[in-house]
Amino acid sequence: MHAPHTDEIRSKVTSLIASILADNEIERSFSAEESLPDIGLTSVDMVNLMLGLEAEFDITIPQEDITPEHFRSVATIEILIARVLHAGQHE
Repeated sequence: MHAPHTDEIRSKVTSLIASILADNEIERSFSAEESLPDIGLTSVDMVNLMLGLEAEFDITIPQEDITPEHFRSVATIEILIARVLHAGQHE
């Protein structure tokens, strides 16, 4: 199995967030740097996002990495996913 390219990770993360926003009847565009709470994600949405990311990338995000800093924006999530995927390749 190949590790997804950064663009592929960003695309999947962005899609998951857009889907959660749509479920909340929020239609807006957002940048990779924008704060997720600022674009309308609630704490429950963040849990759903985390579960969605784990399912989408077939990973388990380590408990210590489930922090507001890592789930601040598309860009911070992208870094987290890439690191978890990379770590998984070396287990």
